[in-house]
Amino acid sequence: MKKDITWQLFLAAGLTALSALLYYVHYLIFGDARHIFIYLLGDIAFIPIEVLIVTIIIHQLLSIREKRSRMDKMNMVIGAFFSEVGTHLLATFSRLDRRIDDIRERLVFKNDQPGIEFERIISYLKSHSYEVQAKSEDLESIKSFLASKRDFLLRLLENSNLLEHESFTDLLRAVFHMTEEFTSRQTLKELPAKDYEHMAGDIKRAYSLLMIEWMAYMKHLKAHYPFLFSLSIRTNPFDRSASVVIK
Repeated sequence: MKKDITWQLFLAAGLTALSALLYYVHYLIFGDARHIFIYLLGDIAFIPIEVLIVTIIIHQLLSIREKRSRMDKMNMVIGAFFSEVGTHLLATFSRLDRRIDDIRERLVFKNDQPGIEFERIISYLKSHSYEVQAKSEDLESIKSFLASKRDFLLRLLENSNLLEHESFTDLLRAVFHMTEEFTSRQTLKELPAKDYEHMAGDIKRAYSLLMIEWMAYMKHLKAHYPFLFSLSIRTNPFDRSASVVIK
């Protein structure tokens, strides 16, 4: 740190000395100190405007462009998550949700459907009460699936691009915690009622976060990638008639 500061001080001193030398050479050649000071004052007066242009306007434009680039990368990772893990979990959890029919209609879209109110649907999903009831064989199936995706989830957690996406990071933590809970038990059969209740809470937490992130991702695809949105509609885990085959 001290070496960096020392290098910067030497650079500043060197540039200042070089500027003074060039002004002195100018004076020796033309012998007009008044002319030098007129332009020197003009250059100094322009510095605040230069700072405004460079550090505020240009910096802001570059920041916006960089943010868009990061968001594109994050959404690519989010898309990979739903392809590998998220969509399967949504389909599984929705089958165990006793109140899925209360919201199913809101979650089924058409490719040419105009004016989908994603924000209103997300707001509704946040207030929806999920009632998950799972039998031991359901839990075993979830456990087996999550165990097979453990390495994939770990790689996602290591992705630095996701650190800025707080809500998706919360979802990853919830899914990974559920993975840890399920795979840490040798069997999910004949467990105490309290344990089943705890695992149901883990499912409910991951399920509710999944729903919101899935809807936000669908909104992104609808706005920017219609061809991916079309595929998502044809693989919609909430649409009983969904088929990847275009008819």
